[in-house]
Amino acid sequence: MADSQVHLFDPVERFIVGTVGEPGDRTFFIQARTGSRLVSVALEKTQVAALAERIMQIIKEVRISEPLVNIERILPDNQPLETPIDEEFRVGVIGLAYVSDRNMIEIDLQAITEKEPEEEEFLEINNLESQEILRVLISLGYSNSFAKRAQIVLGAGRAPCPFCGGPIDPGGHLCPRANGYRR
Repeated sequence: MADSQVHLFDPVERFIVGTVGEPGDRTFFIQARTGSRLVSVALEKTQVAALAERIMQIIKEVRISEPLVNIERILPDNQPLETPIDEEFRVGVIGLAYVSDRNMIEIDLQAITEKEPEEEEFLEINNLESQEILRVLISLGYSNSFAKRAQIVLGAGRAPCPFCGGPIDPGGHLCPRANGYRR
């Protein structure tokens, strides 16, 4: 088995989501930085939405199950992505875990594998190819700030059609609810 390459940020100084490009043609990135070390990974809009939603869900569960845990308020990071934006890899699998003894959330962003695994009932660990993983540990307050920024970034795209919910381009779109007529 080849070794996995883990980009570990513990602690991380800056962890943000942002985009490059115009609405409708945006590429989503997550960046992690500590000191001069910067890692940028690309991911899909739906992955950003799922990540933000799950982080908010974990924070809600922690507030219920551990009411004495202090979740500090972090000022929002409204600064753009840091340049140069060199994509380390494209994210395939995302893992989240609450590290209760440290009151932190661990986020693992794993690279997409180049080849599809053979269809077997069980994959042997020894047969897995090497993987690149961005692993970041962030406080609950920072997690909350990250999720809120992600929701703002997601909302900055194209407006949804009030009839079908699909995105509307500046020139309109062919709405299936209007039998293909442009709205």
